[in-house]
Parts: sequence; C-alpha cells; structure tokens
Amino acid sequence: MAASFRADRPPGGPRPRQLIITIYGLYARDEPNWLSIASLVRLMADLGVEGQAVRSSVARLKRRGLLVSMHRSGAAGYALSPASLEVLREGDARIFGQHRAAAGGGWVLVVFSVPESERDRRHQLRSWLSRLGFGTVAPGVWVAPGHLAGEVAEVLARRDLSGYVDIFRADHLGYPDLAVKVRQWWDLDRLSAEYEQFIRGYGALATRIAGLALTGQRAFQEYVSMLVAWQRLPYLDPGLPLELLPAHWNGITAGHVFAEINDHLRWPAMRHAESVICA
Repeated sequence: MAASFRADRPPGGPRPRQLIITIYGLYARDEPNWLSIASLVRLMADLGVEGQAVRSSVARLKRRGLLVSMHRSGAAGYALSPASLEVLREGDARIFGQHRAAAGGGWVLVVFSVPESERDRRHQLRSWLSRLGFGTVAPGVWVAPGHLAGEVAEVLARRDLSGYVDIFRADHLGYPDLAVKVRQWWDLDRLSAEYEQFIRGYGALATRIAGLALTGQRAFQEYVSMLVAWQRLPYLDPGLPLELLPAHWNGITAGHVFAEINDHLRWPAMRHAESVICA
C-alpha cells in the first residue's frame, strides 16, 4: 500500500537541505533551538538520505548563515540562525493558515524605483515581492490582495528595503474585466499545474488516511514529505479571490489534501521525531 501513495509523486524528491530546514522548523526551533548532528542524521535516514549527504548539506547551510554550529553537553549540533528563525516565523501563517481574499477586499500596490547603481537592491525587492506572491502589473508596479499589506510592509522594513517603495491600498475600477487582468498579472496555468502535481502526489493518502492510523517512522516520512511539497505553494498563490480564478480551481482541492494530512499526521510525526531526538 505504501508504494501506491508514492506512485505519482515527482521523481527526485526534495533536496536534503530542504528536508533539513523543515526538520529544524518542525522539531528544533523552540527552546533550546538546537539539534544534535547525530539526531539529524537519524531523522534524515528515515527519509532515505545518507549521512554523508546530510553532513555536506549542513556544511552548505552553515556557510550560507542558515545554521549555526553549537555544542551542548559535549555533543556537536546546530541551531537555526536568527535570519532562519525569522523566515520560518514569517512562513507559519502562510503554510498553515492560508487566507483566501474576498472579491471586495481590495488590493495592495507596491511601487518602487531603484537607481541603476543599486541594482542588487532591485533584485532583492523583486525576489521578496515574488516570494510574497505579488503579481506584476508593470515594471516597478506589483499587486497583491489587500490582506497582504501588513505583511509586505513588515518584510520590506526588516530587510531595509522600505526606503525604495511606496505602498498603497487600492480598488480596481477598470478596464477590462478584473479576472482578465489577474491572468496577466499571475501565471495561473503554472500555479494550477503545481497544485495538480501536489494532488497527484498526495491525494490518495489524504483520501485513505482516516482509516490508516499511521504512526512512527511511516507517519514521519509521509508528513515531512508532504509538507516540503506543500510549503512553497502558498507563496505562489497569495490567496486570490475565488471569483477571479478559473472555474473548479484545483487550489481548493489541494488545500483540502494538505489539511487532511496535516490533521492526521502532524502529531504522530512529532512523536516519532521526539523519540529519535530524545533517544
């Protein structure tokens, strides 16, 4: 039965560093924000990743400033850097509580102009606006549902990018039909394909999970794999109003798949991880 759940999942799977950051975010970021390398290697082995690949990926994450080397009670391990903790905190609301905007909820516009001499800042702005799910109206003009106004202001301020932008709340008065414009501002075909891939990979598990009572290593494997596959989708989809999306939008189905697996496997997976960490 296990193989049937994985038959339609994309080949290759997540990269080790994605799995490592996900494990830290789920099971190690609270006090004391530390995980021994031995525990990490054992958890990654449960996900099919060899120890040498884990150590190589940890070294790269350390060089990038995402993990910090730290010893506790004579054991070697790593903690999440302040920057990593910040990114994970920002991601929690998106990943576990995606918001769907109402048609009359308005929009947030970000307008920016960056001197050519600071083109790296322009790249950073575009990267963060894309990460937050903004669509492109025109060069230097980005748009998203209005509920993201506070989030974008906080994110850009933390990264010292607010001095380059003006942020507006707006209503669309025309022209043409707003649903047509949404298709121009966001790549909905790509987004739909991403959702379909997630549904193909995890829909069977979500359908059968209530009667499976998965526990231990199997629950951990399925849950972490699903979460890594899901966590980028809420950033591609900023919660656009359903009325502006194509009929039978598969993002709704994908959200139900995520919620079903999250509800059933989050705590069994955590119990397994804690049994390994505390062993």
